[in-house]
Amino acid sequence: MKKSNGHQIIELFEKWSPKRLAFEGDPIGLHIGQLNRPVDKVLVTLDVNEQVIDEAIEKGATLVIAHHPPLFRPVKSILTDTPQGKMIEKCIKHDIAVYAAHTNLDIAEGGVNDMLAERLGIQETEPIDITDSEHLIKLAVFCPLADADALRQKLASAGAGAIGDYQACSFSSQGTGRFTPVDGANPTIGHVGEPTLVDEERIEVVFRESQQAKVVKSMFAAHPYEEPAFDIVKLEQKTNEQGIGRIGRIAKEMTLKEFAQHVKESFGVPALRFVGDPDSKIRKVAVLGGDGNKYIAAAKRKGADVLVTGDMYYHVAQDAQALNLAVVDPGHNIEKIMIAGVAKQMASFCEENKLAVEFIESNIITEPFQFLY
Repeated sequence: MKKSNGHQIIELFEKWSPKRLAFEGDPIGLHIGQLNRPVDKVLVTLDVNEQVIDEAIEKGATLVIAHHPPLFRPVKSILTDTPQGKMIEKCIKHDIAVYAAHTNLDIAEGGVNDMLAERLGIQETEPIDITDSEHLIKLAVFCPLADADALRQKLASAGAGAIGDYQACSFSSQGTGRFTPVDGANPTIGHVGEPTLVDEERIEVVFRESQQAKVVKSMFAAHPYEEPAFDIVKLEQKTNEQGIGRIGRIAKEMTLKEFAQHVKESFGVPALRFVGDPDSKIRKVAVLGGDGNKYIAAAKRKGADVLVTGDMYYHVAQDAQALNLAVVDPGHNIEKIMIAGVAKQMASFCEENKLAVEFIESNIITEPFQFLY
């Protein structure tokens, strides 16, 4: 196993939960410290406060990965006699970097909302609302016939040619390439100053826009010419649709009251609120971690019987009631499910890449609310 630094760990994290998925204005990324230091222990937490940083210090973690950004609003001053200032001061004194992944981790495949849906037993899920997609890119590249197979394989290994459940998809046509090397050229075929004709193959592949740099790099690495001829075209078609929240079906129909009890037990909350007729039937379930007030209409359009979300406002609850959409509100803190989920996923990524990193699950309770029964 190899030693690692913060950059290597976050690079792996962002392959899973890329920054481009985050909502505009969401302050994700590195909040405190730097990543170009050795890291062998990472603390994973829902929130960042002074107690969490004390835990990181005690356990020897030099990187904290959080879901909720600790500096959600711009900081005009750092006063070390305030709770936030003390937290920042301890991070700096103990060389602790703090990184936040918020809505990008909500949206990512296998992220917070998938974790919540899995816990509730929601099957065949899809996003409540599509928030991100990518254009398809087409690459057409010309190469000698003898090198075509090797080039196709190299492009496929970089991810080009993946269409649905198929990999290494491409189209080829043959023709004649013509060129004349000039002074300074070092041609693989032909000679300087002499017109050259070569039997060539045109290879066409498609890939996602986010893969372009990797695919083009692999093309240059595998191509025999010092100046490959190629075209890159952005297509109108889009792929890789991703979005906020999840909606699907539970295996067994329940009443709303039974389902609310199921939510309570699944997330281990002491109490919850719900909106709707306790005897109404629930089969199609939408879930959105955190504040889902903006998504009652989207959930209803998708055919949800109930929306599970937190921080439900009084008047929005009335709007849901008017739409005949049940709501179950177990609170915002159920997103702490990401602590174990992120620790497990990142440990797997680091093991695959032979990086010696321990991921520690925070034990600090950051739920601010208490309940009377």
